[in-house]
Formats: sequence, structure tokens, C-alpha cells
Amino acid sequence: MRDYLAKNWWVLLLRGLSAIAFGVLTFMLPSLTLATLVLLFGVTAIFGGVLDIGGAIVGRKGNDEWWLWLLQGVVGVLVGLMTFRAPEITTLALLFFIAMWSLAIGVLQVAAAIRLRKEIKGEAWLILSGVTSIALALILMSNPAAGALGLLLYIGAQAIVMGVVLVMVALRVRKLAGAVA
Repeated sequence: MRDYLAKNWWVLLLRGLSAIAFGVLTFMLPSLTLATLVLLFGVTAIFGGVLDIGGAIVGRKGNDEWWLWLLQGVVGVLVGLMTFRAPEITTLALLFFIAMWSLAIGVLQVAAAIRLRKEIKGEAWLILSGVTSIALALILMSNPAAGALGLLLYIGAQAIVMGVVLVMVALRVRKLAGAVA
């Protein structure tokens, strides 16, 4: 792995720089970023649906349940088309799915910390993590617009941090290139 990374350090550098650019653009153009993510979801749903329909048609002779695959494909195409027809509804639905997920994770983390409090040290950190997940869920549900912006800013910040880390790793790995060659 070391030799591979040393020879291809520039790939890490480019990935890092592109992540930084994505993060900066997310901060500069949050509404465009959100619209792009929603439309990408729509494209993915349609493409996956078409592939499922194709797979169902091709595999119908050897499988009695081919119609389930076909139905899955039709649902995918319909969801994708609805995304393009009403992207704001898709955005809201995705936010509420994320809110429900965050709420469930938060409650489970708090419950786990309480159950493990006599067996582990530092359970307060797990409780804090759970409480922040619950808080995120409540923010998303109470004010979806602010929640969407917050998620975008989080994604942008995470991309910038990841990009900086990748650039730093690339520059460190670049030094190994001379030793490998």
C-alpha cells in the first residue's frame, strides 16, 4: 500500500483539492448545492429503476419472482420522475428521513450509554453524541429550511476538512516517492 500511495500521491492531492473546492462552493452557493444533490438523487433513482426493469425483463424466464424486480424498477423510475417534477417535495422528504434517522440514532446512543454506564468510562461522551443527534433531528423537523442549510454547511465543512487532510497526506506520501523509485 505504501508503494502504491507513494507512486500515486498526486491522486490524493487532486482528491483533496477537489473536496476543498466542493466545500467552498457549498458555502458560496448552498441553494445550487442542494438542488444539485436532489437532482442527482432523481437521476440515480431513474437509472437504478431502468436497470432493475432491464434485469427483470432479461431474467424473467429463470425466476418466478421477476415481477418484484420489475416493480422495484418501476417505483425507482416513478420516484425519479417525481423528483424532477417536484424537487422541493423530495428535498423535504429527504430532510425528514434524515431527521428520523438522526432521532433514532440519538435515542439509541443515549439508551446504550445509560445501560453501559457501570461497564465503561466516558459514557457521557456517548450521551452527548446522542443528544446532539436528537437536537439535529428536532432542528430539521421544526425548521426544515434552516435544517437544510445547516446540513449543507456541515457537508461543506466536512469536505474542506477532508480535503485539507488528503492534501497533507498527499504531500507526506510524496516524500516516500523518492524512496520507492
